[in-house]
Amino acid sequence: MKPFDLQVNGYAGTDFCSTSLNAEQLHHACRALADDGVDGVLATFITDDLRTLKAKLSNLVRLREEDELARQVIAGFHLEGPFLNPKPGYIGAHEPELVRPACLEDAQGILEVGEGLVKLLTLAPEQDSGGVVTKFLVEAGVVVSAGHCDPSIAQLKAVIDGGLSMVTHFGNGCPVELSRHDNVLQRFLSLREHLWFCFIPDGVHVDFFALKNYLDLVGVDRSIMTTDAISAATLGPGMHEISGISVEVDEAGVSRRPGSANLAGSTVTMPRILHNLSQELGLSEEEIIALVDRNPRIALGL
Repeated sequence: MKPFDLQVNGYAGTDFCSTSLNAEQLHHACRALADDGVDGVLATFITDDLRTLKAKLSNLVRLREEDELARQVIAGFHLEGPFLNPKPGYIGAHEPELVRPACLEDAQGILEVGEGLVKLLTLAPEQDSGGVVTKFLVEAGVVVSAGHCDPSIAQLKAVIDGGLSMVTHFGNGCPVELSRHDNVLQRFLSLREHLWFCFIPDGVHVDFFALKNYLDLVGVDRSIMTTDAISAATLGPGMHEISGISVEVDEAGVSRRPGSANLAGSTVTMPRILHNLSQELGLSEEEIIALVDRNPRIALGL
């Protein structure tokens, strides 16, 4: 088994989203990931203003190129934002004032700076008028995923027709209270045969009984497990950062912005995920391999 994690914001004290990320920090995180049995990751950047986001991308492109271990561990980048839904509940821990409607110029600029390493981009379909940016990204070889969003069925079908193929951390990035029937979760599930569903199996982002229900409905063959790890992963409780945002990790390992109920990434590790899938969900080794190894690679075309 060679786990591949397509959403890692940071690890073991290193924040991939930091403007001051340096070579030593990057190597340390990659060594810690490799030591925990992770074969590859997509280093993940959350919403920021475009100039800062591009500077972060450029810096990590350079640092990765200079470090053999980093090239082995970091297969590419995942951009979670900035084309997200800014409404409370849907925006989660992202800064609402920094999100923006999707446009071709911005998408092109991001890909240019990423130098072929942008493999996955999470956006809100309702922020992509006519699905133009989704089509452009897919044609450029980037997997497009829906997240932090509230699209109508029509909007969702339109971006799926344009190539959108995934849902980011399903069960999250939406308000705690939703309409019983017409809600974003039900809309995604109604089109499940067209989508990969990503989950964070830490027992916090999705209760294990609910995750079991989702797996039964979606199927192991269309599901992917990810950590959504932040720099606090492996470090324990205390104050940490993600992309310059203060995050408080409690004794249970749950990370939130101080004073907010919104979750801010996760501190779960891949070894813990493997334990949870086996012991909490009772999955077989073959099913676990599909969820953490085979499926993410297939979904990304790796």
